[in-house]
Order: sequence, then C-alpha cells, then structure tokens
Amino acid sequence: MVDKIRWGILGTGNIAHQFARGLKELTDAELIAVGSRRPDHAASFATEFNVPRVHVGYEALAKDEHVDVVYVGTPHPMHAENAVLCLENGRHVLCEKPFTVNHKEAVEVVNTAKKHNRFLMEGMWTRFLPATQQVISWLHEGQIGEVRQLQANFGFRSAVEPDSRLYSLEMAGGSLLDVGVYTVSMASLVFGGPPASMTSAVSMGETGVDEQAAMLFQYKNGAIAALSSAIRVNLHHDIFIMGTEGIIQLHSPFWCSTAATLHIHGQEAHRIDLPIEGNGFNYEAKAVGDCIRKGFTESSVMPLAESLEIMQTLDEIRAQWGLKYSME
Repeated sequence: MVDKIRWGILGTGNIAHQFARGLKELTDAELIAVGSRRPDHAASFATEFNVPRVHVGYEALAKDEHVDVVYVGTPHPMHAENAVLCLENGRHVLCEKPFTVNHKEAVEVVNTAKKHNRFLMEGMWTRFLPATQQVISWLHEGQIGEVRQLQANFGFRSAVEPDSRLYSLEMAGGSLLDVGVYTVSMASLVFGGPPASMTSAVSMGETGVDEQAAMLFQYKNGAIAALSSAIRVNLHHDIFIMGTEGIIQLHSPFWCSTAATLHIHGQEAHRIDLPIEGNGFNYEAKAVGDCIRKGFTESSVMPLAESLEIMQTLDEIRAQWGLKYSME
C-alpha cells in the first residue's frame, strides 16, 4: 500500500489554490507537482505550497511518473483535453466540476479512463461534506417518507465584465455550468437519476451567456425539482427536500453547508451542526485517495454514470435556450 497518495495539480487559478489548501489537511496525501503553461505562475504556486516538482506545460505534468493522481483545475473548456492527457499518460484524475463542457466530451473522458484502467471522478466536493452525507443518510433511512419535491438555488451578484471567464462565451461562462451544476447535481443525488421531462427559462446577457435561469424537472413518479442559477442576482441558498412525512433542510450555503435540519411532521425539528474541517476540499481528496488505494476506478459517491447523466441534462437545458459555446 502506498504510504501517501502523490498529487499533481494542473492549473494555478483560484480553484487550484483552494484544492492545494485542502490537501494540506491530509496526512496520507502530499502535493508533489504542479503544472502551468506560464513559468511564473508555476514557480509562484510551487513557492506558496512548497511543491518540489514544477512543470512548464501540462504534458510534462501528465508524464511525471512520480505523480499518482492529477487534479484538473483549469477552466471549463480545457477539462476534457487536460483529463484525457493525464489519463493517457497513466495518471488517475480528479476533474473539477463541471465535468466537461458537454456530454460528448464527458463520454470521451470516461472512455479514456476505462481504456487505461485509471481512476476518474468529477470534483463535486459538496457530496463529500459531513452535512451532505447526513442528508444522504436521512434519505436512505426514509426519514421524510417518499420524496416529492426539491428546491435548490445558487446565485450571486457580480458586475458584468465582458473580458472575464464568467461572462465569456468562449470560456463556457454563464450561470449554468458555473453554479447551476450544483443544483442539477443535487437533484440527481436526491432523485437518483435524470428527470423524465424538464422546462426552463433563461435571461441571456449582452455577452451571450446565461445570466440567470430557472429549471423545473419532473420525474417518472411525478416528483418535482425547482432549481435556479444566477450570476447577476443573489439567491437564497438553503436547500429544501420535501417528502410525504417531513422536510430536510440543508442550510445555506448548501454547497459548503455546516448544518442540516430534519423536520418530521408532528415532531420537534432536529438540527445537526457538522463543522467542516479544513476548507472542505480535503474530504473529496481523501475519498479519491481511499478509492485509489482500494484499486477502484470510480467513486460510489460521485459515479461516472451519474456525471454523464448530469452533463446530458445540462446539454438538454442549453438546447432549450439555443445556447452553444464557441468551441462546440
């Protein structure tokens, strides 16, 4: 058994910094390599996190045999290309959400992982946090009976900056892939798969990306998920899961919640506070390491088939809007 899982980080942006900070919390993992197309960024990142192996360019990191697994933390349009590069060179991969830009890319990445027998997972870190895990336990126990409805929103207020990634059609910007993916993923988690039908509404901005959107999913049993996303307006960020016997509340902000409350009809509400250790990214990193040690090629918490279904759902939503990114 490997004493420590040896990580490489591909990309040096904000999310890569967050993941590196999370890795510091683990005693059974170490960050040994970083790769960036810009030498100054790679050097600065390595200095900040005491990374011994510095690579200029992504291929050099992908070929580094000292690395067990690579965290792909580049912008959305580069996820598929970067993940495939690492997998083809024998690295396991944790790819930041959204998994890819579209379903077609996701299929390519998954097929590459299977071909090379490498571990692969979408980095939906929220699933591994204690509060989310508590919600999952309540659902599996049937605490609120049959689940009939879900309400989930993720939106924040930002200024329109046409040159920024968030507002760039060329970088697959907009609310859906950036934050809406969290709500769609939560609906998938709660209802166990994709909706049978869906309708949606969108407000497109001057740069061509979705600035706010609402989605209504219906499942085969009649259950409903009401979701929304936004980058131009603040939304409330509690999640409510309504069942025939009660309600589960995942407290705001749901993507990094530290508390969940079980409301069973006729009983006093039961709140559980579950503080996050570290910055939260350490939970998914530990889960990846555990899977690799066991020889698993995917995680049961964020399985590949589900990531593919989520990307298909996101594609179908955009098709309703007539939204295509520049690289598609």
